[in-house]
Amino acid sequence: MIDSALLTWLHEAVTWLLAPALAALVAACAIAALEAGLAVGERFAGLEKMKSAGDVLRVQAVARHRLERADLLARIPPMLGLMATIIPLGPGLAALGQGDPAKLASAVTVAFDATVLGLVAGIAGLVIGKLRRRWYEEVLEAMEAA
Repeated sequence: MIDSALLTWLHEAVTWLLAPALAALVAACAIAALEAGLAVGERFAGLEKMKSAGDVLRVQAVARHRLERADLLARIPPMLGLMATIIPLGPGLAALGQGDPAKLASAVTVAFDATVLGLVAGIAGLVIGKLRRRWYEEVLEAMEAA
């Protein structure tokens, strides 16, 4: 049988992960907003400058770097959102078992907020990544045709 001290330690360790996960989700939303602004600038000025410079290898390197960033943004925040959704539900359900529905309501609110933050940042990363992929493919095709 698993020792109760081990279970207590495990529960405490997991609970400590909630604050960093929520902070990372807020940071991911800020990064998503920054990436969206960079993508707009890239679309209306940056890509044309790279295209006119004529350095295909440079465009490929920049594209790879920016697409990796967008891909990470599309994948990591939803995972963090899921983690920050599940963490408060354990104590919330335990509180419900002890007759404290207010604590469960608070835990569910945190859980839903975390889910929304993760999805917002992930959706932004996915959209930015898809748009950038198309833009860079068009630029590289135009450069190779010239």
